[in-house]
Amino acid sequence: MAKNYTAGFIKSPLSQKKLTEDSVELHCEAIGNPIPEIQWWFEGAEPNETIVQLWDGAWQDRVAINATYKQHSTSTISITNLTLNDSGTYECRASNDPDRNHLSKSPKVKWIRSQANVIVIERPTITVSQDLTDSSDLVLSCNISGAPTEIKGHYWMKWDTKIQSDETSDDFTSYTLEKVDHESSGEYNCFFETNPISKGTLFVKVQPHVVAYKKSEQGNEKDTGVLICKSSSYPPVTQWSWFKMVDGAQPIVNGTEDRFFIKSDSNKTELRILSLDLEKDPGEYRCNATNEIGEDSTIVVLRVRSRLAALWPFLGIVAEVLVLVTIIFIYEKRRKPDEIPDDDDGGSAPL
Repeated sequence: MAKNYTAGFIKSPLSQKKLTEDSVELHCEAIGNPIPEIQWWFEGAEPNETIVQLWDGAWQDRVAINATYKQHSTSTISITNLTLNDSGTYECRASNDPDRNHLSKSPKVKWIRSQANVIVIERPTITVSQDLTDSSDLVLSCNISGAPTEIKGHYWMKWDTKIQSDETSDDFTSYTLEKVDHESSGEYNCFFETNPISKGTLFVKVQPHVVAYKKSEQGNEKDTGVLICKSSSYPPVTQWSWFKMVDGAQPIVNGTEDRFFIKSDSNKTELRILSLDLEKDPGEYRCNATNEIGEDSTIVVLRVRSRLAALWPFLGIVAEVLVLVTIIFIYEKRRKPDEIPDDDDGGSAPL
């Protein structure tokens, strides 16, 4: 049986600076036998504020606490949509004394405590803009006012990729797109290197750019045909539509004839045609994508082969062999007698 020992911290929460509307996360771990309980407490920065215990769902559900008690205790507290009033001291407490929560009986061992300070600073104002130049370049700009600290540089990111950086202290930064299309569309973020980091967000939006996974698809009669279209532009596609190009554009509804089934998400659509018909299903199909900027479409050609189609090359080879054998046979039958080789040696050997 393992020997009991009092609780001790192996990881303590770290002090942090954050901006209003940001989120903060504090982590704490403790060991002991039995495994200790962990609690979170808060004391505001204002004078004479009392310390209060925090629980999961507190502060209008802005507080989330995730704790595990396996080989040792771990606890993480997360606070979203920070306000200036969230500045203060956050305290992680741990204890494995059986009387630690007794209302009248004092525990033999007091709660151990580890503290972290969270300072919430008013978020600066970042003005963003997109300007199209005479040469059709698109200039993305960010201007900051009320920076929390000195600016030590800037950098730009598209999604999760850094695309530009500098070490100037200007309150203005820009990034130029030489071409606006589906490849350059997306989310761009400008960062001012202050403490904490200040960020502005811009979105470059274009209409969908639809391409077929294969421009021409082939399928065998009675098999399932699959036609796929994709769009990689931003913003995502909000609606996909399929049409059969017969006497104009005939819309295809999901479940039509119990053979046509459509499955779509924000960047891909798939049309499945069950039990392909050699007469009805071949032809051109159009997939159409729509987002908040506009729409685009492309054509996919479907070819349906007879199930016997795969046998034709083999049958052709067999026919060629039969013709060749027949020609050889007839030729041999029609050879002249003098062309027939003589089995005699032309004379008798002397006695």
